[in-house]
Amino acid sequence: MKYKREIQEYLQESAEAFENLKNQSNEISDISEKIISALRAKKKLLICGNGGSAADSQHIAAEFVGRFEIDDVPLPAIALTTDTSIITAIGNDYSFNEIFSRQIKAIGNPGDVLICISTSGNSRNIIEASKLAKSIGIKVICFTGNNKNELEKISDYCFKANSQVTGIIQQIHITAGQLIAKICELEFYSN
Repeated sequence: MKYKREIQEYLQESAEAFENLKNQSNEISDISEKIISALRAKKKLLICGNGGSAADSQHIAAEFVGRFEIDDVPLPAIALTTDTSIITAIGNDYSFNEIFSRQIKAIGNPGDVLICISTSGNSRNIIEASKLAKSIGIKVICFTGNNKNELEKISDYCFKANSQVTGIIQQIHITAGQLIAKICELEFYSN
């Protein structure tokens, strides 16, 4: 079979990253508690990312607003990656580096939570969003790969996927996001 070695190596690294994810259950629980606290205070969850991380932002927001497993009242979450008119207007009129921070300036409130997803942790527009959010009293949680990066230095909390392979980092990020949605649902709706 052609590329059998490459397939097996990728799957092995993915399996190891997921095995390590079991050791990060306290981190996932801590992040969930921060979000639950904000939601209890009638605040919202904002999420941003680029490329595959933009898709992950939308996916995680959908788990909160639609449902993950429990069919009950939706939880307030907004993916800042979805409005192409806003994104292209800001990118054109200001800068691509401001596509998320300008949205946060418009709709963010003190006590909200921002999840910044960046496999590298060095995406300029994500860093600008984090800085702006913190300046107005929004808690910032970043999801990155397992490398030193600028985003972790300016976030309140950093969740690192145990890989440096973009695809595997994204697998871990979406799984962690789904677990966080599950925990939030259980906290609010499992009576």
